[in-house]
Amino acid sequence: MSLMALLMMSGTTGIHAKTETATEGGIYTFTMKNIDGTDVALSSFNGKVLLLVNVASKCGYTPQYKDLEALYRKYKDQGLVILGFPANNFAWQEPGTDAEIKTFCTTTYDVTFPMFSKISVKGKDQHPLYRYLTSESSDPQFAGDVKWNFTKYLVDRKGNVIGKFGSSVKPLSDELVGAIESALK
Repeated sequence: MSLMALLMMSGTTGIHAKTETATEGGIYTFTMKNIDGTDVALSSFNGKVLLLVNVASKCGYTPQYKDLEALYRKYKDQGLVILGFPANNFAWQEPGTDAEIKTFCTTTYDVTFPMFSKISVKGKDQHPLYRYLTSESSDPQFAGDVKWNFTKYLVDRKGNVIGKFGSSVKPLSDELVGAIESALK
C-alpha cells in the first residue's frame, strides 16, 4: 500500500506529525492485558484520540504521571484516552509487579487513566504493539527505538499514529497539548 505522508516539524523538540491511513488495521489489531490481567482490545478505543506512554515508577520522569492524569481529566470528555504501558527496559526503573505498579500509581498520583500489564518496549522481547510503533515498515515517520521512559505516541481517532514525543516533552507542554487539541477537533 502506498503511503502519502505529511511531515511537520515543530520547534526543537523533534515533534513530528503525519496524516495517513493505518496499515491493515494498525493499532486496533492489538489486544493488551490491562493492569488487572483482563484482555482489552485496542479497537475498543476506536474513535478516541490516544496517547500511548511507556511508564516507569522509579525514573526521573515519573512525576509526569501527575500531569498525564491532569491531561486525561481535562480532555477525556472530549475523547482523549491515555494508555500507560509500564516497562522495565531502561535502567530497571520499573521492577514491580503489576499489582505493585497499580498501587503506586493510584496512591501516589491518583491515576485513573487505563494502565496495562508490564511489557517490553524494545529489545528481543519487544511487545508486538511497540514493534508496530517503532517499525520502519508499519510506521516510517516515527520508526526507531524508544529511547527512554515516558515516550509518548499520539494516535488520531482513526488509529493513525500522528505524533511521537520524547521523554523530555512534558504532558502539559504547549507542543503536546496543541497536538492533542488539534487531534480532538
